[in-house]
Amino acid sequence: MLDLGLLAFTQPWLLATALALPALWLLLRVVPPAPRRQGFPALRLLLQLQSSRQTPARTPWWLLLLRLLIAALLILAFAGPLLNPAPQLAGRGPLLLVVDDGWAAAARWQERLAALDALLHQAEREKREVLMLRTAPPPEGSTALVRTTAAAAREALAGFRAHPWPVDRAAALAALDGLSGELVPVWLSDGLATSAAARAAAEQLAGRLRELGPLRVLAEAPGELAPLLLEPDEAGDAFTMRAMRAAPGPAEARAFRALGPAGEVLASGSLELPEGERTGSTALGLPLDLRNRIARLELVPHQGAGGVVLLDERWRRRTVGLLGPQHAVEDQPLLAELYYLQKAFAPFAEVRTAPLDLLLATPLSLLVMTDTGRLPPAERQRIEAWMEEGGVVLRFAGPRLAASEDALVPVRLRAGDRSLGGALSWSEPLALAPFPAGSPFAGLEPSPEARVSRQVLAQPGPALREATLASLADGTPIVTARRQGHGWLILVHTTANTAWTTLPLSGLYVDMLRRVLALAPGAGGTRKGMLEARAVLDAQGLLGDPPRRLQPVPASSFDALVPAPAHPPGLYGPVRASREEESGQARVALNLQAGIDELIPLATEAFGVAPERYTRARELDLAPWLLLAAFILALLDLVLGYLLRGLVPRLGRAAAAVALAGLAVPGLAQAQETADTALANETRLAYVRTGLARVDELSHAGLAGLGRVLGMRSSVDTGEPVPVDPAADELALFPLLYWPVPPEHPNLAEGAIERVDRYLRNGGMILFDTGDASSLLPGQQGGGPGELRLAALLEGLDLPPLLPVPPDHVLTRSFYLLQEFPGRWAGQPVWIDQVPPSINDGVSSVIIGAHDWAAAWAEDEYGRSLLPVVPGGERQRETARRFGVNLVMYALTGNYKTDQVHVPALLERLGQ
Repeated sequence: MLDLGLLAFTQPWLLATALALPALWLLLRVVPPAPRRQGFPALRLLLQLQSSRQTPARTPWWLLLLRLLIAALLILAFAGPLLNPAPQLAGRGPLLLVVDDGWAAAARWQERLAALDALLHQAEREKREVLMLRTAPPPEGSTALVRTTAAAAREALAGFRAHPWPVDRAAALAALDGLSGELVPVWLSDGLATSAAARAAAEQLAGRLRELGPLRVLAEAPGELAPLLLEPDEAGDAFTMRAMRAAPGPAEARAFRALGPAGEVLASGSLELPEGERTGSTALGLPLDLRNRIARLELVPHQGAGGVVLLDERWRRRTVGLLGPQHAVEDQPLLAELYYLQKAFAPFAEVRTAPLDLLLATPLSLLVMTDTGRLPPAERQRIEAWMEEGGVVLRFAGPRLAASEDALVPVRLRAGDRSLGGALSWSEPLALAPFPAGSPFAGLEPSPEARVSRQVLAQPGPALREATLASLADGTPIVTARRQGHGWLILVHTTANTAWTTLPLSGLYVDMLRRVLALAPGAGGTRKGMLEARAVLDAQGLLGDPPRRLQPVPASSFDALVPAPAHPPGLYGPVRASREEESGQARVALNLQAGIDELIPLATEAFGVAPERYTRARELDLAPWLLLAAFILALLDLVLGYLLRGLVPRLGRAAAAVALAGLAVPGLAQAQETADTALANETRLAYVRTGLARVDELSHAGLAGLGRVLGMRSSVDTGEPVPVDPAADELALFPLLYWPVPPEHPNLAEGAIERVDRYLRNGGMILFDTGDASSLLPGQQGGGPGELRLAALLEGLDLPPLLPVPPDHVLTRSFYLLQEFPGRWAGQPVWIDQVPPSINDGVSSVIIGAHDWAAAWAEDEYGRSLLPVVPGGERQRETARRFGVNLVMYALTGNYKTDQVHVPALLERLGQ
C-alpha cells in the first residue's frame, strides 16, 4: 500500500498505467472522429452540394481532454484510493489482538467492534496472520489464544459479544506462554482495573506484549471510562443511590431511574458527582409501598451491566404491625412490651401500632402480638385467614397466655408457667442453646447475657421437636412455630420485655426479630439447599433466560459469590421451586458490583505506552466515487459523439442536454416518491399533534406499542406512527386518527374543522381521548376538563347523535370478544356516533372516551410498558391492548363482522 498521509492507494502499481496517457492522447488525436451520417434524398442533393458543414479531420481537443480524464479516473479508481487511511501496522509479523471484552467494554462496544474491523481490514490488505486473545473468561472453557486469518476474523465479528463479568488478565497472560517471534501486538483495553491485584496483572500483561513487539494500546479517555452504579444503602425511609467513576473530574450529573417488576418506571432522578470526587450519592425518597416494588435501578442512558443493580427482598423495607395495649406504653414506657418491640424493629422496618382491623386493612408483612389471653373468635378467624394467604404472626407469651387456653398457638401448652431462679426455685435462669441447622436463626451466636427466668411450657409430643426453632440450655423449647397455609405462626415462650427474660436487652433480640421478618411476605424466606439461575444479565444490562449450561450453587455460599461464567449476575431461586414457593419471595440477586472492589484507571505508566483513542475519522474508499464520475463523463462523451455525427435531431438537442443533466445526478432519472405516496403505500396509524411535548411523546409511544401488538397478533403491519396537523396535512391517508384532548389543548387553526369534517364524511375514523377518567368517579355525571375542552374545539363540527357503545356493536367483536374498553384508567362510558346504515355502511366515524388509551399502550424501545395501569394492573393493560386491536380492525374492515355468514363460526368459538 502506498501511503501519502491523507491519501493512500491499496494497488499503487496500477498508477503506472498513467504513463500511457500521452500515448492515448496521440492515438485519439490521430484517429479522426466517425463521419457524420447524412441522408440522401435525391431532390435535396443539389441543394446541399455547397453545404457549409464539414466533418473535422481530427478529434477536437476538448473531447480529447474529456476522454483522457475518463481514463485517468479509471486508473485512479482501480488503484484503490483511500481518504484518511488507517495507519499501517508496524513490523512484519502476525497481528496479535488482545481484546478486553468484560463488563466495562459493553457501554462502548460498537466503537471497539469498529476499531477491530479496521485493524483486521488492514491486516487483510497486508496479508498478515491474526492471533486473537479475549481477556474475559469465556462461558465455556478457558481463556485461549486463537490463530486465524484476517478474513475469517472479520466474519466472526458479527458474533462478538461482551461478557457481564470482569476480565481476567492473569489468565490472558498465561495464554501467551510459549509465544515467540516477531509480532504486532495491539491491546483494545477497557482502561480499568477493579483491584490492586488486577492492576498488577494488567501491568504484567502490558510488559509481556511489549516483549513480543511494538505495542499499541487503544483505550477511552479517563472521563469516558465506564461508571459503576453501586448497590444502594438504606437511610431511614429512603434509598441512598450511589455511583462511582474511575477518575476524579469536573462536576457532572448521572441520570438514573427505578423500574418495577414489569419494567414500569417508578421514579427517576439525577445523581450528582461533585468536582474532584470519584463517588456521588443522592437520596431516593418514595412511599413505602412504591419503594417495595422497585426491582431494578439503572443509569440513563444505558451503561451496560455496570450501570444496573437488581434488587431483591434484602432492600425492601417491611411493615410490622404491633398488637397490644397502647395504654401500657403511656403509663410505663420503659417497661411496656410494645416499647421494646418498637425500638428493636425501627432500624429495618416501618412499625405501626393500631387495632387489629386497621392493621390488616393495609399491606402488612408481620403481625406481632404481645402477651394476650384468649382472643375473640372473630379476631382469631381474621388472623388465621390472613396467615392462610401468607402472613406471619409472631406471638409472645406472658401471664395472660399462661392463664388462658387460647388455641392460636403453634403447639399445645401446659397450664401455668415455669419459673427459673428465685427463693422458691432450685434452678438458675437459663441461656439459649445453639440454634439448630434448620432454624431461621441458624448461624446466630447465642448471647450468654440473654437468660430466661420464666416461660410457658410446651406439651411434649412427637411433633414438638420439628416445631422447635430455639431451645434453652436444658433443651426446653423457647421458640416454636408451624406453617399455617402459606404463612407462619411463631410463639416465643417468654415475654417481649424484661419481665421474664433479659433477651430484649441483648443484640441477639434484634437479630432474631430480623430473621423472623425475613419470613414475612415477599422476604424470600431462609435460603437453603441449592439455588439456580432464573434470569441473567447480559453485558448490556438486559435480563434474559439463563443458558442451560449453568449449574446450581449452594445457598450457604451464595453471599460469597462473585459474577463469573459459572454464575453470571442475575436473579437466582431455589431449585425446582414451585410457582407458589417462588412467587418473588425466594429470588435473590447477584449483582456485578459484588465482584468489584474499586475502579482504578490504567494510564501510560501501566501500559508502558501512551494509549490511543477509539474515536477517529474512518477511512473513505474513493473508488466508487471515481467510477461514478467516470461513468457520467463516459455518458457525456457518448452524447457528444452522437451530436458530432448528426445522429441527434436538431430540435431534440435541447431535450438531450436536459436528459444528460438528469443522468448526471444519481437518482434524478427515476421518479422520486413523494411523502404522501410513501404513506399511501403502507398502513400507518396517526395521531394529532397537540404541540404539548409530553402528550405528543405519549401518543407516539402508545401507537408504536399498539403497532407492535398488531404485528404479533394479526396480519396488520403498521409502520412508525405519524404526527399530523389537521389544518395542513392530508388526513385521508390514514384510516384512523388518535386525538388526545387534554384541558390545555391549544385552539385549532383556521380551516382545521372543515378538513376534519371532510375526513369524517369520506370514511375516516377518529378516536378522541380526553383522559378524564383519572379525575372522575365511576358513573359520575358531568364532563371533566378534557371533555369540556373537546366540546369547545368541536363546536363547529356537525356530528350525528352520540350513544354509549351497545353490547352488540361490531367494536366488541371485530377481533376479540370484549364488553369493556379500559385504558390506563377505567370506569367511564365510551361513546360512538349513531350512523344510518345508508351512510358509510353504518360504520361509526367518531369514538369518544376518557380512559387515556395511549398511556396503556405506550412502550419504550425495549418493549417495556412506560406507565402503570390502575386499578386493574397488567390484566387491564391486556384488555386495553385488545381494545386497540379491535379498534384498528374496525377502522380497516368496517362492519365485516356483522355478516351473518360468520355467525356459526362465532357461536362455535363461544362454545369452545
